[in-house]
Amino acid sequence: MAHFVIMGCGRVGATLAHALEDSGHSVAIIDQDERAFRRLRTGFTGRKVTGVGFDQDTLKQADIENAYAFAAVSSGDNSNILATRVARETFHVEHVVARIYDPGRAEIYQRLGIPTVAAVRWSADQVLRRILPESAIKGDFREPSGRLILTELSLHPGWIGRHVLDIENAAQVRVAYLTRFGEGMLPGPDTSYQQGDTVHAMVVGTQSADVMHILSTPPAKES
Repeated sequence: MAHFVIMGCGRVGATLAHALEDSGHSVAIIDQDERAFRRLRTGFTGRKVTGVGFDQDTLKQADIENAYAFAAVSSGDNSNILATRVARETFHVEHVVARIYDPGRAEIYQRLGIPTVAAVRWSADQVLRRILPESAIKGDFREPSGRLILTELSLHPGWIGRHVLDIENAAQVRVAYLTRFGEGMLPGPDTSYQQGDTVHAMVVGTQSADVMHILSTPPAKES
């Protein structure tokens, strides 16, 4: 069980809170308006914190210091980015994601290494994939036999700058495409994994746990 902090208790935040709680995790959800918590179902056991999501004291009330991940999904781009930066830079939360309405801003923050989900393409599933990496292995596509899965991979920052071929060889996967600055691209022989990239690869379903373990750690140092 891990602890997750969500900023924004709109339809988006409530959906995430319920999904995470159903998966057995602990959840704290922050909103400036106490009435927003009415969107949470009866029996929700997570922590409800009234306050500004980028305020450090408010985040501490939500137990951000022990959070595995932080998702900022309020209706304001500036608030979401500021809160995400505080979570990452002040409290060193490794897994963060911000919901962004402005595609131009989303590209800028992707370059800064802050995962974003554009509102026009938003879904609770996309956010969960960025803060709960193990959920991504369910995949976007499964070929007819069920053996191969096309899925979004979560990589340790240590892989930044390494060739796509290094990723394929280490994890025994085939990279199908990358999403870079919101656009898909086919990797070439010299393509390297860059900060902010999303990697989509074909994985043997029975090897998914091994793939996740290999890529969640930095690559072996070259001798």
